Amino acid sequence: MAAPGWFLERAERGNPATVLGRRHPNDSGWSEGNRVTPLVHGATYFAVLAAAVQAQRRGDLLLFTDWRGDPDESLGADGLDVSSLLCQAASRGVVVRGLVWRSHMDRLRFSDRENRHLGEEIEAAGGVCLLDMRVRPGGSHHQKFVVLRHPDRPSLDVAFVGGIDLCHSRRDTSDHSGDPQAQPMAAVYGRRPPWHDIQLEVRGPAVGDIEASFRERWDDPSPLSRNPLRLLHDRLDGSDGGDRRLPAQLPDPAPAGGLAVQVLRTYPRRRPGYPFAPKGEHSVARGVAKAVSRARQLIYLEDQFLWSEEVASTFCDALVARPDLRLVAVLPLHPDQDGALSLPPNAVGRTRALRALRAAGGDRVGVFGVENHEGTPVYVHAKVCVVDDTWASVGSDNINRRSWTYDSEISCAVTGDGPDGRSFAQGLRLQLAREHLDRAPGEDLDLLDSMSAFAAFSDSAAALDRWHRSGAQGPRPPGRLRVLHQAGGGEQPLWARALYAAVYDPDGRSWRQRRSNRF
Repeated sequence: MAAPGWFLERAERGNPATVLGRRHPNDSGWSEGNRVTPLVHGATYFAVLAAAVQAQRRGDLLLFTDWRGDPDESLGADGLDVSSLLCQAASRGVVVRGLVWRSHMDRLRFSDRENRHLGEEIEAAGGVCLLDMRVRPGGSHHQKFVVLRHPDRPSLDVAFVGGIDLCHSRRDTSDHSGDPQAQPMAAVYGRRPPWHDIQLEVRGPAVGDIEASFRERWDDPSPLSRNPLRLLHDRLDGSDGGDRRLPAQLPDPAPAGGLAVQVLRTYPRRRPGYPFAPKGEHSVARGVAKAVSRARQLIYLEDQFLWSEEVASTFCDALVARPDLRLVAVLPLHPDQDGALSLPPNAVGRTRALRALRAAGGDRVGVFGVENHEGTPVYVHAKVCVVDDTWASVGSDNINRRSWTYDSEISCAVTGDGPDGRSFAQGLRLQLAREHLDRAPGEDLDLLDSMSAFAAFSDSAAALDRWHRSGAQGPRPPGRLRVLHQAGGGEQPLWARALYAAVYDPDGRSWRQRRSNRF
């Protein structure tokens, strides 16, 4: 059952045009009766995804969205890669439909070539994969989810939602030795950057909401790009979509558990507007803000970017209003880029956000990074928010203006208890904490209380920091956390601040929303 007052009501979503607000009884805007399983790390997710897709057969439906897709990314030890998985499904008669961000140019360190090749291979096998550039200038489709439906075997219906792309660098495990197929990153992360990430496996009626989100994008009649040369190129090479028909949406799967799930999204306001969000949708921001406003004990965050004073103010307000509230944030120790032009803008937003959080919460705010047991920093790509062990969200959205206002994003907010009687939110937090603290299952009784959990993180990070300062003398203390000090030191140069605001973390709100700092 949904925890009363934690989810957005239909009017609070701020987008009456979407079907998500009217798919459930009483226009609740969320579904009951779901089972949700956290799939921590890319290797875990890829193995589960591959098994589920390989079980599909003719007439089944496979829908996916992605920010980046590398056709040759391995999914496991058997040599199966992303392209083979999807193309074999299409060849078996599975209806495969994909929406992949078209991407900016490769010379800007994006993925135009990779995404195009993935689409070409899927279409050669009988599927359809659209390169979707229906975004604001400089924006992206950042959603990463997969929906699998089975007309004659509805018990197999499942969706996967989170932060893990089907691409290089994502297939890591809990030991964080990195994906052998690595993307270039800042030198501090080494040749195989360790990668921390999470995806949710969702079963039950919420699968229908996630599928409806795909269909809203798919059915948008707008051209896939505003660039006439790209549209002409697509038409000439036959990659303009072909047969875009989808089978009618099946009834929602039957209840599979006891959890309530609300699908939250970001769509920017743009011209022409999205038919399903003509004025945009900021339910990710609104959903997080509503949950955080109810926080009394502990907010637990894992995020790739904790940027922007405006976004951080949501958490600052809660810290100021509740003197007993604590906040733990697990972030990358270093930005993913270290170039002379790319590093300073990366530091701008995080410096300001951390400064604001520490001013609001003082020593009730703990900010940490992660390293593996060899001492290599782990890049935190997860997007997790847990509030008072009651409400949790996992998705593609980061805690910054871009994710809350400018790009397309999707996440699942979850409340309720699992079959073990423990809330989903608490179980997720403890699972992540055990890894960071080097604890075995069951060694988490001291983490149940918010104050002792906060202390456990702080003490573990302090002990590891002392060990490093001593020159690594003696046994390495358990745990992988390091204290993350304020990034960037003082104020960054003017050019870096301008580049941060215009390119790295743009604001997609109207001037009225900006003036009142509303989302």
